Amino acid sequence: MIADLTQNSVEADATLVTLDFVQTEDTLTVTLVDNGKGMSEETLARAKDPFYTDGKKHPGRKIGLGIPFLIQTMQETDGDWNIKSAVGKGTTVFMQFNLANIDTPPIGKISEMFAEVMTLPGTKNGYDMDIHRTNINPVLDYRLNRNEIKEALGGDLESVESIKLLNEYIESQEQPQ
Repeated sequence: MIADLTQNSVEADATLVTLDFVQTEDTLTVTLVDNGKGMSEETLARAKDPFYTDGKKHPGRKIGLGIPFLIQTMQETDGDWNIKSAVGKGTTVFMQFNLANIDTPPIGKISEMFAEVMTLPGTKNGYDMDIHRTNINPVLDYRLNRNEIKEALGGDLESVESIKLLNEYIESQEQPQ
């Protein structure tokens, strides 16, 4: 779900995507902010409908499920969400997962999700991404910057070797200190 919404940001021609990922014993709070195309109030309202898609991103597709799945998950698991968007300014998505609810989907392997979103193909102008990860137990607090990592890897985030190194680096950050 988070990777899908992050991909939406990149595909909306954002040049900067920030992802704050804060985990406590009972909650996972994710805030995704981009400076992409943004949506009008009307488009945002329609994006909440699973049977709506503008047909531009994925020609021929008749449904768009990213935001509807987010809403459904939050409603069914006592979570919280909010989406704000403005045309030409970007979009902010707030998600708070209730980890104490048995129906909340598992978090999964965070390091792999971070590597996945950092290697999304961008527009011709490219994009930067900042990820801030904190966790209460075990204690974690680290930041990742896509452009810095890309530079450290010789400008390459596409080769198998670079992706392997990226995964290893992020996994090392997931180890308690």
